[in-house]
Amino acid sequence: MLFWAEGSRSRNRIEFVNSDPAMVRFFLRFLRSCYEVTDSRVTVTCNLFADHEARQREVEDFWLSTLALPRTQLRKSTINRYSKYSQKKRRNKLPYGTCRVAVCDTALVQNLYGVIQEYGGFEREEWLM
Repeated sequence: MLFWAEGSRSRNRIEFVNSDPAMVRFFLRFLRSCYEVTDSRVTVTCNLFADHEARQREVEDFWLSTLALPRTQLRKSTINRYSKYSQKKRRNKLPYGTCRVAVCDTALVQNLYGVIQEYGGFEREEWLM
């Protein structure tokens, strides 16, 4: 259900993005235990805000530690800069930004779509291959 609510809709890639460490860890634990996804198949991307830039390494290490993943699974982080109109009001709202967990696996995506449709009692033609 987390994937249904928070995941991206792609035919060959599972992506889950959130700022809540427990939720991201839970989703990855689900992939590991129910689908036997190995760490080598998982990639992590951090989305940081301008006030995180000085602590980029700390934020990345936080997410990797939270997810028990090695640095080799980290992809280039993105940093959202303040616009000149922002007045920098959103400081420290998300202390660790957001984290995207991704796994490229068409069969796994299709299986998850099937489970969601079965559970929800509906069919989505665009989810079929």
